[in-house]
Amino acid sequence: MDKTAERLVEVWRGDFCESVHRGHVAVWHADAGLIWGLGDVDRVFLPRSSSKMIQALPLIETGAADAYGLTPAHLALACASHSGMTVHTDMVTAWLADLGLSEDDLRCGAHYPYHEPTRDRMVCAHHAPGQRHNNCSGKHSGFLTVTRHLDAGPDYIDPDHPVQHMVKSAWEELTDETCPGYGIDGCSAPNFASTVKGFARALAQFAAAGEGVDARRTAMVRLREAMMAHPMMVAGEGRSCTRLMEVMGPRAAIKTGAEAVFGAIVPEHRIGIAVKIADGTTRASEAVITQLMVALGLLDAGHPLTREYTFGPILNRRGIDTGHYRLTDALSGWRPSL
Repeated sequence: MDKTAERLVEVWRGDFCESVHRGHVAVWHADAGLIWGLGDVDRVFLPRSSSKMIQALPLIETGAADAYGLTPAHLALACASHSGMTVHTDMVTAWLADLGLSEDDLRCGAHYPYHEPTRDRMVCAHHAPGQRHNNCSGKHSGFLTVTRHLDAGPDYIDPDHPVQHMVKSAWEELTDETCPGYGIDGCSAPNFASTVKGFARALAQFAAAGEGVDARRTAMVRLREAMMAHPMMVAGEGRSCTRLMEVMGPRAAIKTGAEAVFGAIVPEHRIGIAVKIADGTTRASEAVITQLMVALGLLDAGHPLTREYTFGPILNRRGIDTGHYRLTDALSGWRPSL
């Protein structure tokens, strides 16, 4: 057990606490620095897909996005862990065609869509998934766009490829840390590590960025605005990123990552948030990020979606209420002074 992690979310069945989720939280203000934390904010971790907006920065900074006429919906898809719905795969297919490429040029691998109706239709029709169905195919289409623009070579997932050098450089500048290393993500691209507070700091830079100040800040504004304007492209039907952003509107850009990571960009408060649940359970990271959005005044505590992610109830297969989630005082008691 990670002894540095804070007890954040409990799962109750009747009168029994059945499970406990511990984790780490950092809230960074662009001007004031670290304003709140739980667990070990200096813990080094892999942010997984919650860092895709940083990985997308070269797409804009190199001029590739404008050279190929990418829309805000394309930019949102470049930051996405999409569900493989038609709205996602059609855009990936058309995007690659505009580059003179196909899904054979992707390096992310194939898996069935997360969107169950789409998956079920494919299975019933005996259709195998392609790389466009991979939840990271938008990010990889972005990498290919940069590669095409710079004529940088096809193996864009190689850590020594120019695209990944640019990603790492942006990562270190925004986290204000020397990257201690990387892991290979599920989509085969390198995923750079930082401390929890370093990642929160990076997201705070996105929150505080103003368009027109310089190329980096303009790129950050365009990406965060694209995510908030197109939440369906960022995830998909029934997914927490999409559902929560649809309720909050243009007030926050949030992004999940594998192994129970969540990141948030909150422009009106100039705040970035990083969440990592120690045991890798997504239900806990969703509960934590939802509660933090409530604390910042972006979600109503009584909204049905808020209740769903922070309380439940937990129903069995007959629809009987069997339990609920309970946020610990360490988490639910935070009220920021902004």
